[in-house]
Amino acid sequence: MPNNMISIQYQVPDLPKLDVEILKKTVLATLNEQSVLDEVDLSLILTNDEEVQSLNRHYRGYDKPTDVLSFEANETDPETGRLYLGDIVISLERAMQQAEQGGYPLLSEVQLLVVHGVLHLLGHDHAEADEKAKMWHHQAEVLARLDLSDIRIQEE
Repeated sequence: MPNNMISIQYQVPDLPKLDVEILKKTVLATLNEQSVLDEVDLSLILTNDEEVQSLNRHYRGYDKPTDVLSFEANETDPETGRLYLGDIVISLERAMQQAEQGGYPLLSEVQLLVVHGVLHLLGHDHAEADEKAKMWHHQAEVLARLDLSDIRIQEE
């Protein structure tokens, strides 16, 4: 079993704390579903709408918040040889709103966003209909393994 390094950071102290072990298991379930067997590293950053909007504006040219952003790195650490996949940034404020709208627990909503973010780090996208169908299929597979089949991504 690979020894993946998953860094989880809270950038805003007053937001709800979630079970980091469950979030790590969610990342690992996604990597497993995608047959990523090598040791890889990634960061999960939990923050607020303001920070996500700032990142979205700076890196994507969209001046609005969103629920999850993924920043692919795919760089190999020259010292360890480990692959750093990138960063996933989740707005807990947005996740709380979406969880309430969907009638889901906050942790389940964040797990969905983690799965979605990891799939993006692995090269999946949903800009085109065929890409979206493939990504949604993989997302559904992971969510089923996590017993979260009833959770759906809310599209803007």
